[in-house]
Amino acid sequence: LCSNNNPYASFGATLARDEEQNLWSTPHDVTHTEADDDRVLYNMIVVRNQLDKDSEEWQKLNYDIYTLRQSRKEVRSRWKHILEDLGFQKEADSLLSVTKLSIISDSQNMSKARDILLKLSEETNIFPTSWELSERYLFVVDRLIALDAADEFFRMASAVYPKRDRADEGPRPLQS
Repeated sequence: LCSNNNPYASFGATLARDEEQNLWSTPHDVTHTEADDDRVLYNMIVVRNQLDKDSEEWQKLNYDIYTLRQSRKEVRSRWKHILEDLGFQKEADSLLSVTKLSIISDSQNMSKARDILLKLSEETNIFPTSWELSERYLFVVDRLIALDAADEFFRMASAVYPKRDRADEGPRPLQS
């Protein structure tokens, strides 16, 4: 019964390895890029794994890693919500999927995509206040420009996640 040919023998090790490489939010997430924010998270994971699990430093790093992942998950959820409300219910996940192989569809869109992403950051709450702009969303905005939906996305993001002084307020409901 205990054979070296057992395909499930290393299942636990594979899951642990996948979790360590999981730079976004869910196991087996292949959509991460090797952008600066990914490297920061990866370095936090590496440092945490070198510490004693009972140490205060390990607990702090573990909390920081969890918080960063939750923040990324929340931002992705906000983007997906807006994409779905724009009519991209079936395409939302693929529009948000960015891998190492992703490319900008048109180099002339790069400047416009950066401007829209910066505008989203400055004029909406689609990103948390402490959020550093992620290269991942530059690709998503580029895709929206190619679909001629970037301006509408910005308008909807401004309506659903308006910039507010009070952080305790949530998003406004959409008006049909």
